[in-house]
Amino acid sequence: MHHTHGSIEVVCGSMFSGKTDELIRRLIRATIAKQKVQVFKPAIDVRYAVEKVTSHAGANYDAIPVTNAANIFEKLDEDTTVAGIDEAQFFDPEIVDVAQELASRGIRVLVAGLDMDFRGEPFGPMPLILAQAERVDKLHAICMVCGDDASRTQRLVNGKPARYDDPVVIVGASELYEARCRKHHEVPK
Repeated sequence: MHHTHGSIEVVCGSMFSGKTDELIRRLIRATIAKQKVQVFKPAIDVRYAVEKVTSHAGANYDAIPVTNAANIFEKLDEDTTVAGIDEAQFFDPEIVDVAQELASRGIRVLVAGLDMDFRGEPFGPMPLILAQAERVDKLHAICMVCGDDASRTQRLVNGKPARYDDPVVIVGASELYEARCRKHHEVPK
């Protein structure tokens, strides 16, 4: 089954908001609809399994690790109608053009990623992907301080908020990060 036109759908939000769970849900629905699905992830993400996208809740889906955005074209099967891209914030800026080209070819592109880094600033190529997408869903986690909706990712170093000038990319999970609301998100200068 082929789409009559391509599109880009983005699922974004903080860590622990369910982005990868939602991506996997959409991938499974496409598979049930007998669409040809391929999923790509940055090779840097080895938290759970090298050849799977895996949510913090444990759901997973087979994926192809790639070292950069252009590698997606090399690994893309001719009959693919749905392309999933997880952790898009970790890709090089070319991921924006790759997503656009895939959509122009009539492929439904499902993108998941953090919209903001631990500082609360736009993360990597995500702002451009968000702006060019046909559909954007921003998910929220639960603030680990007050229990309200959390839209930010708090990086912790020895239990304390990471400083603004700390490295932006450090791949990790609950040992380094927690979800926070605007009020409880801290980034010391």
